[in-house]
Order: sequence, then structure tokens, then C-alpha cells
Amino acid sequence: MSADPDERTRISAAMHRLLGGTAQHSNGALTIVALAQEAGVPRNALIQRHLDLKADFYARVRERTGNCEDETRLRQTISRLETILARKNTELTELRYDRAELVRTVNVLTLENQQLREAQQQARPTVIALRPRGAAPQPPINPHDG
Repeated sequence: MSADPDERTRISAAMHRLLGGTAQHSNGALTIVALAQEAGVPRNALIQRHLDLKADFYARVRERTGNCEDETRLRQTISRLETILARKNTELTELRYDRAELVRTVNVLTLENQQLREAQQQARPTVIALRPRGAAPQPPINPHDG
């Protein structure tokens, strides 16, 4: 299968637009998918028929984006932040579960406290006076009798 010269021209023009930041038919990303969309050609045209243009595009993107160490460092930072985010999301889920358990516990304790207070109010304590040795016993004193 021979390469279409018009297709090569469209791909080259699309490459210049993408690298220049003036995309017209794509999202402007510096990817083969965006290049194919910008050129109006199928992606496999770049992968199968125009390997030289694909390689040229990748080389220009690498030149334009600069140091690979920066990209590596940023990817490591992203990976580290994604790990932290996943850990925090797990912790948040656990805290939400714990909160629900604590609310139930507080409700049970509040009900028990209320029941104990009611039972205490219903029971009338009796105070028994201590008598000195040898004194005659006295009847119990009820503080509620007045």
C-alpha cells in the first residue's frame, strides 16, 4: 500500500499546528491520537503507513517538553499523591463508619441514663440514723416526709 502524499501533507500541517498550540480539529494534546484527529486521518495511518512522521512527531514533542527527568519526577509525585489520596479515602470511609457506631453508642447510653434517672426518682431512699451504744432504737427517718 503506497502512502498518500496528501495524507502526509495533512499530517505535517497538523503536526505544526499541534506543536504551535493552534489546534483546529482536536483537543490540542501532544499525542498520536490528537495528531491523527487534527490531520483527519485514521490513527493506524500514523502507526502503520507513516512511521517516520510518527517518530518525528515524538522527537519534536520530547524536544519541546524538555528534560525527561522533570517528567519522571512529576510522575513520581503524581503516583505518591495518588497513594496518599487512596489512603485518605480509606481512612475517611473508616471514620464515617466509626462515627455511625459512636452515634448509636451515644443514643444507647443516653437512653440507659434516662432510665436510670427515672428509676432513681421512683425509689425513695430511706435514711437510718445511727444510734449511740446502749441507746434505744429509733424508727427510720424518711427525708421525703416533711
